[in-house]
Amino acid sequence: MNLTELNKIATAMVASGKGILAADESSGTIKKRFDAIGVESSEENRRDYREMLFRAKDAMSQYISGVILYDETIWQNAKDGTPLVKLIEQAGAIPGIKVDEGTQALPMCPGETVTVGLDKLAERLKKYYERGARFAKWRAVIDIGSGIPSMTAISVNAHALARYAALCQAAQIVPIVEPEVLMDGDHDIERCYEVTSRVLNKTFQELRVQRVALEGMVLKPNMAISGKKCPKQASVEEVAEKTIRLLKACVPAAVPGIAFLSGGQTDEEATAHLNAMHKLGPLPWGLTFSYGRALQAAPQKAWSGKPENVAAGQRAFSHRARMNGLASKGEWQSSLEQKAA
Repeated sequence: MNLTELNKIATAMVASGKGILAADESSGTIKKRFDAIGVESSEENRRDYREMLFRAKDAMSQYISGVILYDETIWQNAKDGTPLVKLIEQAGAIPGIKVDEGTQALPMCPGETVTVGLDKLAERLKKYYERGARFAKWRAVIDIGSGIPSMTAISVNAHALARYAALCQAAQIVPIVEPEVLMDGDHDIERCYEVTSRVLNKTFQELRVQRVALEGMVLKPNMAISGKKCPKQASVEEVAEKTIRLLKACVPAAVPGIAFLSGGQTDEEATAHLNAMHKLGPLPWGLTFSYGRALQAAPQKAWSGKPENVAAGQRAFSHRARMNGLASKGEWQSSLEQKAA
């Protein structure tokens, strides 16, 4: 393992003013997104859609540091035969790959899951590295509900995340460690804070046990935020303050950077929260975004599967990328959204 090289990539992934595009939706997830805009989820349409994003020069070169790909996408070529990975590299961004294989029900823990995909991961990582991937992603899912999460669910998911991270570093690939505490329930921000704190502490304990070099990884956590169904939604300022307090308490300064998931927030909420956190600096690590839906909902709608809408889709993507790029430096204002609209 060359830690200097891993650290260089991890640092580039969280460079100031740039963030990571999560374009790693599974076939099932992208079908749902395409259904919403009336587009058939064929292999060709999925390719054309992602090619549109990766060819959005302004967004990719100025505001996107890396792109997380799905297994299908990393092997695809653009219409003109150029590998999609090459388009990402040409734009100056780093290609990455989602390597987990989804979740399964956790035995003896009703309503809880564990992420799978460790079998044969070492061989898969070798192939991904040869194809150009320099970082990977593995998502653990922790739900908040009545009597959950259990310590069992937190432990097994943290353990799997750490095993994955160690395998990545051995393959000279930077692991994005993503323990996501879902915001689907009716819990308040205090409950989210408490659960996320337990999850992060356990995850870093396991990372140390597996000898993962913290300098060669990126953390992708949720924010401390009210559940979607909670009658009392925390303000932007409270989300920022609690999230920063939580991260300072749980994330060692050796970690080069933290790239948030949007987790079901609206485009603008995800941007506003990130921006507010940067007002609370200086911070011990780089702090940016790794958004999927919050970067892609607008371009998907603008594109709607029509070749003549490619430019409109790219403009919508560039706008969201720029807004989040500004937020990752604390320079975003909501008036910039109105101007674009």
